[in-house]
Amino acid sequence: MSVPPIEWGFAEQPLPGQPVSGDRCVVQIENGRATIAVIDGIGHGSEAAQASRAVVDVLESHAEEPIVSLFQRCHARLRSTRGAAMTLARYDAAARKLKWLGAGNVRAIVLRAMPDGTTDCREMLIYSGIVGVRLPTVETSRIDARPGDVLILATDGIRNGFEGALRHGEDPQAQAERLLGSFRNHSDDALILVARITR
Repeated sequence: MSVPPIEWGFAEQPLPGQPVSGDRCVVQIENGRATIAVIDGIGHGSEAAQASRAVVDVLESHAEEPIVSLFQRCHARLRSTRGAAMTLARYDAAARKLKWLGAGNVRAIVLRAMPDGTTDCREMLIYSGIVGVRLPTVETSRIDARPGDVLILATDGIRNGFEGALRHGEDPQAQAERLLGSFRNHSDDALILVARITR
């Protein structure tokens, strides 16, 4: 059995007092490719959850499509909702390429170990906009990637500054839980996903 292209984990909590969260994530792995998304339904509560669930349905049904096509499908599907912020990434193990596209306030960071023992923390380009309401000109970004690189996607329920607490060698699930516990802002739904490239 081949090794999956990523190891991953996530942690989430709804806004205190709310029974559901508007923050969701999707991870689809097939044919050496990993498609990863974090969605933040605008606001909180049931209407935000409805928007993010709609995005999950689209991504799970059409995961094989190019990132731009997926974004356009999600935009069309969310026109009847309050919309969502979303960052969508795809890692291709054969090509060693990481592609992504984001609209709104879902932050994306790549953490890489350097030969001198330090780590490089790179913030990924995310466009302004709201999927379903106002989508920017959609154009994917890409970088060369390699085993050991760590991708972190976080909604705005995670406070700025968490990037200073990232640990390159930590188990993805443990890291997601630690960061949520230390950096959630308690004024919104919160979700953070950590994915480590394995091959």
